[in-house]
Amino acid sequence: MTPELRSQLLAGLKDGSIVPYLGPGVLADVRNPATGEAIPADSDSLIIAMNGGKPMAPKLMYEFPRAAMNVELKRGRATVTKFLNRTYGETSWTRAALHDWLQTVRPGYVIDINRDTQLQDSYADAPHNLIVGIARIGGTAYRYKLWFWDGQVYQPATTINTALPILFKPMGTPRPEGIYIASDADYVDFITELMGGFSIPPEIKELRQGKRYLLMGMRLNRDTERMVMADMIYAGASGPAGWVFIANPTDKERRFCKKIGLEILESDLFEFIGAAVAA
Repeated sequence: MTPELRSQLLAGLKDGSIVPYLGPGVLADVRNPATGEAIPADSDSLIIAMNGGKPMAPKLMYEFPRAAMNVELKRGRATVTKFLNRTYGETSWTRAALHDWLQTVRPGYVIDINRDTQLQDSYADAPHNLIVGIARIGGTAYRYKLWFWDGQVYQPATTINTALPILFKPMGTPRPEGIYIASDADYVDFITELMGGFSIPPEIKELRQGKRYLLMGMRLNRDTERMVMADMIYAGASGPAGWVFIANPTDKERRFCKKIGLEILESDLFEFIGAAVAA
């Protein structure tokens, strides 16, 4: 990465023309302070954690939504929710270097497909908007809930104040309410409505016009995550859609990025933010 590109990315993140899109890799340095175990964030680690520390059958290890669907069918949807609440809402974790850095940059709009609360913690010192994805909910065609953080507590909201920071957690969070997109059935419902325009608030549809995106901690070899991302960044700037950090991209990732207009940055995300992270 050239110094000029780094300056361009930093300036865009600060002025809002570039939107950070956070994937599991941004939590690579997060540990349980008591045990030293890494936070389960990517597909494989989530499946193993959900299964009591053991891998599941190979066909279920393919992707977390498939494994979560299996658990849901056998033991109920509440079992998956309880696991995610326990993992992200009831367990202590060290801070991610990326989130400490992001707290200083302070982008006005952030998309985070992780289910932890560190992004919310980074903005807890000031009022902000929170959008949380939902699925398989009756009585509404929309697939999101809106909350407003007043500096002390989250309150349900019906609109978004675009003058304040906006945190979009499409796959859920335990705070203020444990709601998640996790199983295959959740994703089918959410993505169907996302393609139809019902998973994104109208204020965001307007706000995202002309934006570019910086994908951080994301691999693009999973169809489910790629489908969500492609619709989340729809209606961006004309020309390139943005950039993605992938140190060792596969041929599949290269083809997809070329198709969608993402420039691959074959460099280390943590070098970009100036943090040393152990493997």
